[in-house]
Amino acid sequence: MDLSWERTIEILTLILENNFTKIIIGGLLILTLVFILQRIVKSLLAKATLIDGKESETITSLVTSIIKYLGSIGFILYSLSVFGIEVGSMLAGAGVLGIIIGFGAQNLVQDLLAGLFIVYEKQLQKGDFVSINSTHNGTVEEIGFRMLKIRDWSGSIISINNGQVQTVENYNKDKMRIIETITTSFYEDPSRVERVLQEACQELNSKLDTYLKRDLSGDPVEPFSYIGMASLNEQFRGYSYFITGLCEDLTFFATNREARGIIAKHLYRNNIKMPEQTIQLSEHQTKH
Repeated sequence: MDLSWERTIEILTLILENNFTKIIIGGLLILTLVFILQRIVKSLLAKATLIDGKESETITSLVTSIIKYLGSIGFILYSLSVFGIEVGSMLAGAGVLGIIIGFGAQNLVQDLLAGLFIVYEKQLQKGDFVSINSTHNGTVEEIGFRMLKIRDWSGSIISINNGQVQTVENYNKDKMRIIETITTSFYEDPSRVERVLQEACQELNSKLDTYLKRDLSGDPVEPFSYIGMASLNEQFRGYSYFITGLCEDLTFFATNREARGIIAKHLYRNNIKMPEQTIQLSEHQTKH
C-alpha cells in the first residue's frame, strides 16, 4: 500500500509539473476569475440607483467585454511564462513593441477609446434603435471592447469596430417627432387640402393620444397639427404640406405607421388628388 501510495503521488506530481497541465489549470483559474468579476460587475451595476436600466446594461456590456479581453491576454502571457519565456523582458524590448503596434495595437486602442466615449457621451445605449454612419440600421445588442453589435430588421447581427463609428442617429432619445409630408396634385385646391389635413389631425390626436409625449402636467407637449405648406413645387410634382407630432421614442415606428394610415384614409375619403407619375415613351416604343 505504501509503495502504491508513493507511486500515485509521484504520478500526480509529474502530471502537475507538466507544462500543458499547468496551462490547463491556469486557464481554468483565469476563466473562473473572469466569470466571478463579470458577475460582480453585473450585480453592482444592477443595484446602482444613479443610473437607469438601459445605461446599466450598456456599461455592463462594455466592462464585461474588457474583463474578457484582459482575461484572454492574461492567459496568453501566463502560457508564455510556463514555457520559460520572460514576458517582462519580451514586452520591454523595443523590437517586440514595434511588432505589437504593427499588428494593430493602435487600432485596438482606438476602438477602446471610441467605445468608452460612446458610453460616456451616451450616444447610444443597449436596446436603442440606431443608424450607424447612415448605412447600418438596427437595435444595439452589445457595446464591446472593440465591437459595436446591432441587430437589423432581418435578425442578423452587424458588427462594427467602435473606431469606425462616425455618425450615430439614435431613435431612442426620450422623444421623437413624427414629420409627414403630404404631396398633392397641382390641380387640387390648397384650401380644401388644408381643411382635410386639419380634420385628419383631430382624428390623430383622438386615436393616438396615448402615444404622444407629455409634459409634467400630463398635457401633450406637441400634439399632431397641420404646420402649413412645405413646398409650392415638390420635385415638379405638386404642392406639399406638413403634419407633425411629438411621441414617445419607444412607440415611434408603430405610431408613425398608424398616423400614415389615418392620413391616407382622410385623403381617400375626400377624393384628394395625388401627384401622378408621368412616363414618357420613346418614339420607337409608341410605334409598337
